[in-house]
Amino acid sequence: MSQQPSIKVIGAGLAGTEAAWQIARAGLKATLIEMRPSQKSPAHHSSEFAELVCSNSFGSLSSDRAAGLLQHELRYLNSLVINTADKYSVPAGGALAVDRSQFSSSLTKTLEKNELITIERNELKELPGDSEITVLATGPLTSKDLSTDIRQFTGLDDCHFFDAASPIIEGESIDLSIAFRASRYDKGDADYINCPMNKNQYIAFRDALLKAEQSELKDFEHKEANFFEGCLPIEELARRGEETMRYGPLKPIGLWDPRWGDLNDKDLRRAKRAYAVVQLRQEDRNGRLWNLVGFQTNLKWGEQKRIIKMIPGLQNAEFVRFGVMHRNTFIESPKLLEPTLQFIKRSNLFAAGQITGTEGYLAAVAGGWLAGTNAALLAKNCKPITLPPTTMIGALTHFISDLKDERNQKSKRSFQPMPPNFGLLPELKIRIKEKRNRYAAYRDRALNDLKYASENMKSQSTNHLHPLKVNS
Repeated sequence: MSQQPSIKVIGAGLAGTEAAWQIARAGLKATLIEMRPSQKSPAHHSSEFAELVCSNSFGSLSSDRAAGLLQHELRYLNSLVINTADKYSVPAGGALAVDRSQFSSSLTKTLEKNELITIERNELKELPGDSEITVLATGPLTSKDLSTDIRQFTGLDDCHFFDAASPIIEGESIDLSIAFRASRYDKGDADYINCPMNKNQYIAFRDALLKAEQSELKDFEHKEANFFEGCLPIEELARRGEETMRYGPLKPIGLWDPRWGDLNDKDLRRAKRAYAVVQLRQEDRNGRLWNLVGFQTNLKWGEQKRIIKMIPGLQNAEFVRFGVMHRNTFIESPKLLEPTLQFIKRSNLFAAGQITGTEGYLAAVAGGWLAGTNAALLAKNCKPITLPPTTMIGALTHFISDLKDERNQKSKRSFQPMPPNFGLLPELKIRIKEKRNRYAAYRDRALNDLKYASENMKSQSTNHLHPLKVNS
């Protein structure tokens, strides 16, 4: 084993971190190459691995939600990243949110201590040679030189969209005589801070967003910007109509301050219920830092400060980080990748994470797990695996690689980032009308099929050859 060449993993984001760990768990050497801190990105704030540059949330914990199902699959597959997220979770109602600093720091230290993982801190400007097994996990912020080399290798122009991050403020600066703690519909603990608006306050706030000055978007004029629909800037939502924010991140439904009176009093509820509500989610384990949910923005920092202080309860807000926007790059994966995440034209080169066109933290982790596992299998002269399309991981990887699915031909011709969702899964044999029961059925099928597939894959190889290790 000492003569086995080290598998290269380019990029130490969520996907690269997971891939390197899975390679090491298989008993193989991995070289993890990360350009930070020698080369900075437009969105990162540190040189830690798996830094979360947008939200600190991994989505719903409930297994009958797409994000929750993907979390359950990753736990079953012994994902380092999701296990670390569980360890450093912070209160977030029914969601998995983390203390992003402790989360990234822990992952960095874990990989640094692993004797099978060598870490190189430098910018790689071109893909490694054809003879080297490599996992490309540079994410949507791939450096200019490497992006150019990838385009030359694929023969295709990269795709792009603009993504943004929300501001973070100090918890002590929130006025809790106005804001109140609650979770929507009182589900779970009161883990969110809620800032209620009446109609006049909401209209004034929207008007300010519409008139605010924005930062210049590099490479493209703002009017030509291609935003990812799942992460729209708050000012873009404001432009889409007077009610758009109220049906999105400022939705007031299910939120009630006990100081308003008895929730069961229908007349009082109609009279007192907020017209709109801005929610803040805990950033750190001590509850000192809070991010504004759904407030991704490209406004200039001075404008952010002025407008956010218009929100009731945030008039004295102290900012730890302002929102930023950056260009994200991804490849035309359906034309380039197999469901194993191998490049069609070079079988020892794998791609994982957001550069493949999957969207969101969990999808990046899932891609890293599969690419790292398959790179290890290839190094051991074993056949790389695919996961059933009835699982959320399998559905995502089949979506970004399958050109033969007639239902998706239209979306593949205009390939755009795709988050985990139940619409990717094959239909159930028996139609279930009630949505919650239908999603539960998708979940049960997915977890059963994942267990069956993993047991079958392990039985096909001896334990010392096969890197697949799962939780019972």
